[in-house]
Amino acid sequence: MSYRAPVAEMRFLIDAVLGGGRLAGTGRFAEATPETVEAVLSGAARLAEEVMAPLRRAGDLEPARLENGVVRSTPGFAEAYRAIAEGGWIGLTADPEQGGSGLPTLLLTCVNEMMAGANLALSLAPLLTQGAIEALQAHGDAELRAIYLPKLVSGAWTGTMNLTEPQAGSDVGAIRTRAEPDGAGSYAITGQKIFISWGDHDMAENICHMVLARLPDGAPGTRGISLFLVPKFLPDGDGRPGRANGLRAESLEHKMGLHGSPTCVMHYEGATGWLVGGAHRGMAAMFTMMNNARLGVGVEGLGSADAALQAALAYARDRVQGRGADGAATSLLGHADVRRMLATMGALTATARAICLDCALSTDMAAATGEAGWAARAAFLTPIAKAFGTDTGCDVSSLAMQVVGGMGYIEETGIAQFYRDVRVTAIYEGTNGIQAMDLVGRKLADGGAAARALIGEIAATAAAAGARGVRLGAAAGQVSEATAWMLAAAGDERFAGAVPYLRAFALTLGGHYLLKAAEAEGGGGQRAALADFHLRHMLSEVGGLAARACAGAATLRAIDFEA
Repeated sequence: MSYRAPVAEMRFLIDAVLGGGRLAGTGRFAEATPETVEAVLSGAARLAEEVMAPLRRAGDLEPARLENGVVRSTPGFAEAYRAIAEGGWIGLTADPEQGGSGLPTLLLTCVNEMMAGANLALSLAPLLTQGAIEALQAHGDAELRAIYLPKLVSGAWTGTMNLTEPQAGSDVGAIRTRAEPDGAGSYAITGQKIFISWGDHDMAENICHMVLARLPDGAPGTRGISLFLVPKFLPDGDGRPGRANGLRAESLEHKMGLHGSPTCVMHYEGATGWLVGGAHRGMAAMFTMMNNARLGVGVEGLGSADAALQAALAYARDRVQGRGADGAATSLLGHADVRRMLATMGALTATARAICLDCALSTDMAAATGEAGWAARAAFLTPIAKAFGTDTGCDVSSLAMQVVGGMGYIEETGIAQFYRDVRVTAIYEGTNGIQAMDLVGRKLADGGAAARALIGEIAATAAAAGARGVRLGAAAGQVSEATAWMLAAAGDERFAGAVPYLRAFALTLGGHYLLKAAEAEGGGGQRAALADFHLRHMLSEVGGLAARACAGAATLRAIDFEA
């Protein structure tokens, strides 16, 4: 199965739907000219298609393995990773003073989608390193930044996130890893972390672990947590990897998918680490990484969805099965239900892409202008991008198997790998239920201002489209009413309906983006056809989702699960 990066669709979204061209008009992103955008997208497409995609199946069949205390990566992964690093793709948005390109998150989001679509397992390594770069740029002291950032930005060293412990999953405040001052300005880190993606490997010369731990005077819960940078090898006086630190990968998890990405159980025994972001302020520093990762993980789901859609569509074109309405032999494309599934996959994927790119653009505009409205917009879109992007990856990958039929369930075809690989993304970086609770909790704490601003944009698109926008206008009204209900409710009453609320908002945003795309194309053509499908079929779900969002928690409490 070949992968083709959706460069034309990305360019159309950026230019005609989202207004991404305004970035070049800001001082911060003046270099993001159309020529630069084209060069970045075309270069990333070549990397994804020619270097990463051919290794996707190998990662599944020849997974990473732990040998004599060292994790050996899938054959070919190290060479592909070097191509990623040497191409400057890891530091695309990093500070030019540290060797980065200083380009917008919007472009990085496009690049990350291509990498995830081509090879999800391998794409996790640069994604995690990007998060470590963000955290160090924002919270590291001058000495740490000077030593570690150039290495991370160049890709010579990679980064990880170490949050989870056996007894502390989403409840991060329950961590037990300890950090003791060692009298030399550093700390001795002791504890165990689990589910650490790319926690060890042989693709780079050093690995920089960002580890949550508790100082001796740390208060219980999240308030007493600090963040530490703990390298696999301690840098020597020249900044090169020196002696081994007191840490190791104890084992690799046996997973449903993502076999090419080693998920490590990490053991720290008095490992030397340095404080990042100040004592007891670890969650603030870690949230910088997690916010970066939430959008990044949403894009992982998006990339997987697009790759699965491409594979299913190729199979449907070629597979002759049954007879069409005219009685002649037909491919799967001649059957209405197959077309329904493919159209659903296309509408969900297009919606997820637009949400993720809009979130990235809003983040860039907030950074470039300092305007609170852009920051609030980016913050509101972030949990939607993460949850809807990864839900879309799971839904579309499942539908791809259905389109292919029995052969999709056979491992040799490679279709099942899409679903097995992407399924964990709905759990990564806060489960999608947690993302939804964040949306109806923190993100509505502004009295609904950010939500209403987006609903206003949607309603304006609907009104401008005339009769074609009637269904979108109705959906905007339903989401507006659900928002008002959420603002009047509290606690579990909100949380009980958080997931359907997020999905209703996402599908309505999809109608907004797809209708704008259709209008930008002149109201006809394939974009108009996809928009019409979304408005008729996908938006029909919004009313039911909004009703569920406002149902409250009483019916949930009435069920005695112990019985």
